[in-house]
Amino acid sequence: MPDSRARPVVTLRPVVGEDLPAFYEQQLDPEANAMAVANPRTAEAFREHWDRTLVDPAVTIRAVLADGELVGQIACFPMDGVDAVGYSIAREHWGRGIATRALALLIVEVSARPLHARVARANVGSIRVLERCGFVAVGGGMSEATERFPACEEVFLELG
Repeated sequence: MPDSRARPVVTLRPVVGEDLPAFYEQQLDPEANAMAVANPRTAEAFREHWDRTLVDPAVTIRAVLADGELVGQIACFPMDGVDAVGYSIAREHWGRGIATRALALLIVEVSARPLHARVARANVGSIRVLERCGFVAVGGGMSEATERFPACEEVFLELG
């Protein structure tokens, strides 16, 4: 397990097909799903999602590397008529500032503003990541349950 005090060099690169098995395994992690208030995708749903995502010109998706090692993914994508961001970092790399640095890199690359994020209120780590990158809370509410996400209280954040 990496030293949680180590500050790795974080870089982004385009996602390649060889990344998908690692992403699939990451999205199965029960602790990560509990924190994000998400349900893992089935293998078929995962494949369909990535088949669409990788060819969608409206989506900017990047692999997140820490010291050259694939540790997650980050994206800007259209959601409910706005540009939104989302990310996932493998649990063994949490607590090292990787998500914050990856988001900082993505918001330099993506010029669209405002950017939005919706986060489960209980996911305080993700809220902190967004706030460190300049996002501010602009509201919240209860989300309805979907196949992918259980109902939960959410915080809405925006970067102007």
